[in-house]
Amino acid sequence: MLENILLGLGALLTPMSLFAVTMGVIGGVIIGSLPGLTSTMGVALLIPLTFSMPPEAGLAMLGGIYLASTYSGAISAIILNIPGTPAAVATLLDGHPMSQRGETTRALALATFGSSVGGLLSVIALLLLAPPLAEFALRFGSPEYFLLAVFGITVIASLSAGAMTKGLIAGALGLLLSTIGAHPLTGELRFTFGQASLYDGIPMVVSLIGLYSIPEVVSMISNRTAVSPQADLTSKRGPFSYLGEVTAQRLNVIRSSLIGIVVGIIPGVGCSVGGFLSYDAAKRASKNTEQFGKGSPEGIVASETANNAVTGGTLIPLLTLGIPGNPVTAVLLGGLMIHGLRPGADLFTLNADITYGFILSLLVANILFVPVGLIFARYCARVIMVPREILAPCILAFAVIGAYSIRGSVDDVLIMLAVGAIGFGFNYFAVPRAPLVLGLVLGTLAEGELARSLALVQGDIGAFAMQLVTRPICIVLLILCAFALYQGVVQHRRNSHMLDS
Repeated sequence: MLENILLGLGALLTPMSLFAVTMGVIGGVIIGSLPGLTSTMGVALLIPLTFSMPPEAGLAMLGGIYLASTYSGAISAIILNIPGTPAAVATLLDGHPMSQRGETTRALALATFGSSVGGLLSVIALLLLAPPLAEFALRFGSPEYFLLAVFGITVIASLSAGAMTKGLIAGALGLLLSTIGAHPLTGELRFTFGQASLYDGIPMVVSLIGLYSIPEVVSMISNRTAVSPQADLTSKRGPFSYLGEVTAQRLNVIRSSLIGIVVGIIPGVGCSVGGFLSYDAAKRASKNTEQFGKGSPEGIVASETANNAVTGGTLIPLLTLGIPGNPVTAVLLGGLMIHGLRPGADLFTLNADITYGFILSLLVANILFVPVGLIFARYCARVIMVPREILAPCILAFAVIGAYSIRGSVDDVLIMLAVGAIGFGFNYFAVPRAPLVLGLVLGTLAEGELARSLALVQGDIGAFAMQLVTRPICIVLLILCAFALYQGVVQHRRNSHMLDS
């Protein structure tokens, strides 16, 4: 392996490869920070630029875009309470409250360093442990995927502690919205009302833009929620001074990285789920649980470490088995094949220089987006100083452009506005929005895997139930689900007693 790593290092340390990864990181930071411009879109748009490049340089650029855009979704989440990418949804739960306290630089620094550490650890796992981890991913069948989705849904109980009823209502609405569109197996259309734009369901990115941007615009216009003008832009404490705060959270960082890597190697789950699961785990383990949702540094570090750890995890089944873990890696798979590379054992032997050069370029990208991200974020942070009368229409314009750019459809803009109306209602009645996002993300996965599991046993519910209690991974997931629900209920009761007293 050492010989292959040296070959990869030689392929990386060329002016073309280093320039490509640098441009990829810069482009990724810009793309991810703009709501609607997802990692998938960024990689897809720039694949044609890599046609004339050597394979190692082209892949380095695409990898840099992937990693940097996953991280930079936190920038708009922290500053504007609007996630730039789905991966940053859990980050805004504590990132924006911290920014509102006048600690914008601190929040951005914690997110940046957490993302970098999580990404580095996941790339090291990719470099050293790819084959055995890919084999573990193959042990997941439809019953395991179904219970994994159910376990993710149990996080709603923790996210809603103190407002359990409202949180469960939001989560149930998210699950209901996830059923819109064609049935995953039969193709039967549900709740589409004859609209072709709903045949594939509600687009995730479009719903996120509406759910978070429209309420912010309305709040700014109505002056009910003022944007804080007290960002610490003139603070004498630089962003690198917060690195020690991240390293002090060793257990949180390691736990979040492991969660992100495991979630990443399981195809179809995604960065947003990894962020939520890690956030929930950090909240349960914290001695300052009451600070979560109010600007907890532990929450920011947990979410950002996990969602960037997912990026390296998703590449493990891609490079070893040819199985893309999410839409971004599906596009990356196309990029590999365009350059004549096919996933599998030969990728790590016959094309070792290109493969290991690509993996090492991910290490460079995870380090490089720290200075690039912090410099870019510092200028972005000045946005909160803009008068609300100017900022509100600008956000609305970006929301419309972002929603339209996903599929080039005006219908998506209308969907965005409809979901935005729901988000405004949630904001008005103090209903948490995160459970709705979680229900929407995991509802599709849960329904699809449940349908496949039942199809495999020809609709025999007894046989399906037997699978859930006899397969080892299913048993572990059932225990985790029960424990998560128990802790959520206990935490809700504790918070209720504190409010009563």
